[in-house]
Amino acid sequence: DALDFVAGRRDAIRREAALADLFPRAAADPKLGKLLRIPLYPYQAEGALFAVRAGRALIGDEMGLGKTVQAIAAMEILARHFGVARVLVVCPASLKYQWRSEIERFCGRLASVMAGGRAQRQRDFTQDDFCKITNYEKLKSDLDLIAAWAPDLVIVDEAQRIKNWNTIASRALKRIDSPYALVLTGTPLENKLEELVSIVQFVDQHRLGPTWKLLNEHQVKDDTGRVTGYKGLEKIGDTLAPVMIRRRKSEVLTQLPSRTDQNLLVPMTEMQMQHHQENADIVARIVHRWRKTKFLSEADQRRLTCALQNMRMSCNSTYLLDQETDHGVKADELAATLDGLIVQPNAKAVVFSQWRRTHDIVIRRLDARGIGYVSFHGGIPSEKRPALLERFRDDPGCRVFLSTDAGAAGLNLQHASTLVNMDLPWNPAILEQRIGRIHRMGQRRPVQIINFVAKGTIEEGMLSVLAFKRSLSAGILDGGANEISLGGSRLNRFMKDIESVTVRMGEAETVTPAEEAASVEAAPEALGPDAGANIESGDMAGATQDTNAAPPPRMTSDPWTALIEVGAQLASALSAAGDGGSAAHPWVEHDPATGVRSLKVPLPQPDVVRGLADALSAIADSLRGRAPGA
Repeated sequence: DALDFVAGRRDAIRREAALADLFPRAAADPKLGKLLRIPLYPYQAEGALFAVRAGRALIGDEMGLGKTVQAIAAMEILARHFGVARVLVVCPASLKYQWRSEIERFCGRLASVMAGGRAQRQRDFTQDDFCKITNYEKLKSDLDLIAAWAPDLVIVDEAQRIKNWNTIASRALKRIDSPYALVLTGTPLENKLEELVSIVQFVDQHRLGPTWKLLNEHQVKDDTGRVTGYKGLEKIGDTLAPVMIRRRKSEVLTQLPSRTDQNLLVPMTEMQMQHHQENADIVARIVHRWRKTKFLSEADQRRLTCALQNMRMSCNSTYLLDQETDHGVKADELAATLDGLIVQPNAKAVVFSQWRRTHDIVIRRLDARGIGYVSFHGGIPSEKRPALLERFRDDPGCRVFLSTDAGAAGLNLQHASTLVNMDLPWNPAILEQRIGRIHRMGQRRPVQIINFVAKGTIEEGMLSVLAFKRSLSAGILDGGANEISLGGSRLNRFMKDIESVTVRMGEAETVTPAEEAASVEAAPEALGPDAGANIESGDMAGATQDTNAAPPPRMTSDPWTALIEVGAQLASALSAAGDGGSAAHPWVEHDPATGVRSLKVPLPQPDVVRGLADALSAIADSLRGRAPGA
């Protein structure tokens, strides 16, 4: 190890001297401007030189700053001046073909994607290619093929995939030996210090010293030995400085268009709230049991996870839970937003949701409006994904890119300037990854981020409980707080997060059945060319930034008016049930097994029901010739 260290230092000195001769003006040298087929920004040239100078480096720039082009620039310098002849790119499966395209586009070199079965890959590794691209899942089975090919440079993209040192992919990657390595991640630290250790170990296994010593020096523990926080984070940043470079958008991209974030609080329907409350009750019982015993069985942990998931899914639509009904406001609000967007020439939007079933309910609205779209998710074969990206980029009629979190990392979608999050992920790093798809290099327009948040639900509670993860990342990577407080064991912290979420859910606000049915009837195709603007300014959503927005209307407590409204909606539902080609009515349900259609009439608010019962009872008494109440 000592000899390796000395040899490494000598190589670094020689590289530094060679770079000084090649590019005497450093990042400002005009020769760097001609290195690739596109010009580099000064900070990108600086990043490429840093990587070459270090030999093995981590580029931790925030998402959207062009880590890929910096890696390709470093690769090109190493290939032209330092003898690198074989490059292995390791990335998620969803990005393999994008890497091939960008290597060819930026430097004109050909790259081979490792695909197919073991026999096919074995043949491919015998080919004398300059660059081969593989994915994390194939590393373990192909270690012998990679070792025989002996790459000079290994580029690891989206390296947060190896944050857990004990995963198969992480262990396999660290067995690959190469003189040069370049690790790319915009989120090298998401939850805890051990994640950063795992990623840095591939770059320089001795950089942070023994893990036990590092944790002992920087962890803060309580009397029982539980980790409650971290201290001395600036020292870790100093230790990493020779091998890690990280820039924030605020530091280097003053010319990047502005970004506006908006949380839209939308009400729930009564059917949604029923599902949400049923699962919230399960969560409350489990939290209460944990609070008393400080213990949760595996069965309770599974039930808790399932109930939390169901609460979040119910916030989008009941369809995510039963695949039959579609009670929900978000998809209609998205459609209204898109109605206002597509009147702008060339305007495009990216829509994220964690669940593919959300795509289903959105696609119905898009089809009804004739809006072109592509749907990107983990079930799309990797070789077919570039065609989806190209269609969204090049087809003027394709206005919407629907994506699960399979598209949250690595995709370049800056030809869209609006991004809508149908739901919020638990991890703030994933949220920033989503946003980084459009708020990145190459974006020329102001960026608008819209987060749909169901009012009075787990989603509203989630807005305020994830600050710790942001603080930990800022402390080491971005020069933020030097000490971070956690609070208990991992389960302890998780349960406290759950309590915080449920406490901060706010006051629920539901859409009555009559209002929900009315929103279905008021489809744009029935309202004319100005429908989008009318819906967008309607009563269904309250923007947190617009304090003057009118609150959603509530059903009147007058029993006769309520009876007339319910009667009108009942007639509308019967009409929709009789016309198979009409728009779906939320009261009409379909059994896919038997084909039978049924009518489910939701009850009005309890006070209205009581008023109706009293009024109808009075009518019945008068018809029987009796005084009311006799």
